Amino acid sequence: MKLEPSCRAFCNCYFCVMLKLQKNTLFLFYTLAAILFSSCEGMFEQDEKKEPLARVGDTYLYKEDVATFIREDMTEEDSTVFVTNYINNWASKQLLLSKSKINLPEEKLAEFDRLVSDYRADLYTRAYIEALVNQSRDTSVTKNQLEEFYEREKENFKLNEKLVQLRFVGMSNQFLDRDGVEDRIRNWDESDKQYLDSIAVQFQKIHFNDSIWVSTARVIEEIPPLTRANEETHLKKSQFFELQDSLEVYLGLVTNVLEVNETAPFDYVEPDIKQLILNRRRLNYVKRLETEIIDEAIKKNEFEVYEKQN
Repeated sequence: MKLEPSCRAFCNCYFCVMLKLQKNTLFLFYTLAAILFSSCEGMFEQDEKKEPLARVGDTYLYKEDVATFIREDMTEEDSTVFVTNYINNWASKQLLLSKSKINLPEEKLAEFDRLVSDYRADLYTRAYIEALVNQSRDTSVTKNQLEEFYEREKENFKLNEKLVQLRFVGMSNQFLDRDGVEDRIRNWDESDKQYLDSIAVQFQKIHFNDSIWVSTARVIEEIPPLTRANEETHLKKSQFFELQDSLEVYLGLVTNVLEVNETAPFDYVEPDIKQLILNRRRLNYVKRLETEIIDEAIKKNEFEVYEKQN
C-alpha cells in the first residue's frame, strides 16, 4: 500500500514522538533508579555508622548514645566499667518498661501517658517563657523603689533571728597588749580605729564595721567560744565580752541588738527586697505575655472555645 505524502509525514512525526517518549521514559527511569539507589546507599551507610552496643526486643542502644557520657579523664578500664554499667542499667529499664506496658492496667498507662505529655509541654513552655523573660528583663531597681517597697510592706519584714551590731578582734592567747586593745575597742574614737587598723595583721580575726547588722548565727560561726547557750549573756546591747578557747581570745563590744519579731532594718533586707521586686516584675510579665498570646490567637482565629452542646 502506498501512503500519501501527508500520511507519510504524519507517520514519521508519530514515530519520532514515540521514540522520543521512549528515550525520555528510559532516562527518567534510570534517573529515579539512581536517586533511589543513592538514597538507599545513604541509608545503609547511616545504619552501618551506628554501632549497636545492646538490644532489648526491637530497641537498640548505640555506641553514640553512650559516647557523650565518657569523660576524657577516664582510663580505658574506667570507660569499660562505665559502659558495662550503663548497658545493664539501660537494659533493666527497657525490660521493666516493656513488662509494665504488658502488666499495668490500660487506665494506668493512659494516665502515665498524659503525665508524660504534660511534663513535656511544661518543659517546652517554661524554657520558652524563660527565654522571653531573660530577653526583656529589666534588672534595674533604684534606691527610691527599694525604700518605697520597704515602707509599704514593713510589716512583712519581721525578724526570725536575732541581729546584732558589734566590733571585735580575735588574737592569739600570747598577745602581749590585750588590755590596750580592750581599751581601744571600748573607747573607739578615730585614733583608736587608726591604731587597731595599723596592727590588724597581728590579729587572727577582725570586725570593725559596727554599722552593719549581723545574725547571731553568723557571729557564733566567727567566734567559736560563743555558743547558743551563752549568747544571751554576751550578745546584749552595750555589752563588752571577752571569750577564749585553747588557741585564741576574742574581745568585742555589742553596740546594738534587734530581737526576734522586731522589724528588720532596711539595710539588712535590702537584697531581699530587690529580689522580691524582680520576682514580681517577672510574674507580671508572664501574666501579660499569656494574655497577649491568647488575644493574638483569637484575633488570628487560631484559638476558639466551643460552647457545650446539651
